[in-house]
Amino acid sequence: MRCEEMDYIPPADAETLERIARARDLTREYYFSDYRDGEKRREILSELLGGIGENVAIDTPFYCDYGSNIFIGNDVIININCTFVDNRPIYIGNQVLIASNVQVYTATHPVLPQERYVSGWKDKKTDYYRTYASPVEIKDNVWIGGGSIILPGVTIGENSVIGAGSVVNRSIPANCVVVGNPCKVIRCFENEER
Repeated sequence: MRCEEMDYIPPADAETLERIARARDLTREYYFSDYRDGEKRREILSELLGGIGENVAIDTPFYCDYGSNIFIGNDVIININCTFVDNRPIYIGNQVLIASNVQVYTATHPVLPQERYVSGWKDKKTDYYRTYASPVEIKDNVWIGGGSIILPGVTIGENSVIGAGSVVNRSIPANCVVVGNPCKVIRCFENEER
């Protein structure tokens, strides 16, 4: 997806910086919480995330920018060391498995340096790089293999499997197995017995 097709992210104001700081505080608190204290951990996640269903397990460490732009359904596992750059919403359906070291990005920057860098940014009191973002959606019953990277604007169709180490740079249809960099469909099982 090209930057022109994405939302421009305006420079961070005081409110935005405070939202990011709050997310850092909550992820740190979650990291140091007692793994056996499910009630306390759920309380922290409820404050951090935009929405959280039942039976959600997020292992630590877990990283995000805002947290409030992440919406998680029921029966979801997010394994260790996952990073969600949630400048725009990340929607995760029900019965989703996300393996270790998965990265989900909603933000990106222009390819051309003259478009990416904001000259005179100090005088303009702005960020020195332009940022664009687009939501990511992971539908029901998806399994994302370890070390995969999901890029901005991607939707992963229900029941699909993303092979470990894949880079998902375009939307994936339902009922498929995809692998590689960039990932490609290697099998569809829509007509197979489940």
